[in-house]
Amino acid sequence: MPATLLTTPPLEPTRPEFHVETVLSPTADASRRKHKIIAVLPAYNAERTLAATVADFPPGSVDEILLVDDASRDGTAEIARRMGLSVIVHEKNVGYGGNQKTCYRYCLERGADIVVMIHPDYQYDSRVIPHAVGMIELGICDVILGNRVRSRAEALKCGMPWWKYVSNRGLTVFENMALGQNLGEFHSGFRVYRRSVLETIPFEGNSDDFVFDTQFLVQAVHFGFRLGDVPVPVRYFDEASSINFRRSTKYGIETVKTVSQFWLHKLGLVKSRLFRPNQAT
Repeated sequence: MPATLLTTPPLEPTRPEFHVETVLSPTADASRRKHKIIAVLPAYNAERTLAATVADFPPGSVDEILLVDDASRDGTAEIARRMGLSVIVHEKNVGYGGNQKTCYRYCLERGADIVVMIHPDYQYDSRVIPHAVGMIELGICDVILGNRVRSRAEALKCGMPWWKYVSNRGLTVFENMALGQNLGEFHSGFRVYRRSVLETIPFEGNSDDFVFDTQFLVQAVHFGFRLGDVPVPVRYFDEASSINFRRSTKYGIETVKTVSQFWLHKLGLVKSRLFRPNQAT
């Protein structure tokens, strides 16, 4: 991995003096990225919101955009191809977690240093990408999540269903306490990962369903990676994807189960395959 992608924040409290012009007018080499960033869009029936999601990507913020179409019934893949995205199409639906596995395998094979995962339903603000990536580049975090719940009033005003808000808050408080973290939200569809995170976590053995996301974050904590978040605007509207109350309830139960597995494994009571080191590392 290039030296420009820091693993720890720099700490040089004493430096020789220099002219401020070197900060105000940096050279072209100083501002040019020296590592590879790939954005992945795990998609299912996203034809109406795909273009809007990609249009908000700041120019030059990523080197490649991959869309993995999970056997959509609409024109998602065709639109992605016309837009010039890299496209992989699953012949049959493998689930949200299974879709992400394809995304991350591709990124590792293509030599990505940083991976941005964002849902193509326009629920998350793509303009935040450079700022989230910057937290990885500076060595402050290894994983960054977009936090949709900056405040209760904002979340509800922007359309988040009250039951989804309550469950999100409850699960996040539980996960923060159980995992020793301080995230604003554990259930975001906007995430940025350092390559070493994907190389270390045995994500291929995770669920193919929505709980994949929870398993991945719990694994990241287990393997000692640093988690952080950045606020993103809340966007709920008819075209935005959202799992229903029944699926959300199942997801909540699976989340509690996953965190319980973390502690049972940590205490040495029940060993879980979720926390076996990736054999590829």
